Amino acid sequence: MESVVLRVRLLGGTQMDVTFDHEDSIDESRAVDHIVSTLASDGGSLRCQHADRLVVLYGGGVAALEVAPRGAVL
Repeated sequence: MESVVLRVRLLGGTQMDVTFDHEDSIDESRAVDHIVSTLASDGGSLRCQHADRLVVLYGGGVAALEVAPRGAVL
């Protein structure tokens, strides 16, 4: 599996860095499109990792996403 590192800014103003794993068959830009469309849909959620913890992001709580080109500090 390939992974994309995201810096997520929540509506409360806090931010955190998470990794989203996607299938090998899609490239990073298609994975980012998938992430954005999932979080934009009603009830959209993503399963991500933050260090060794599973985190579920719900679209209603996300204010902004940043894709880390060099990798974020986890």
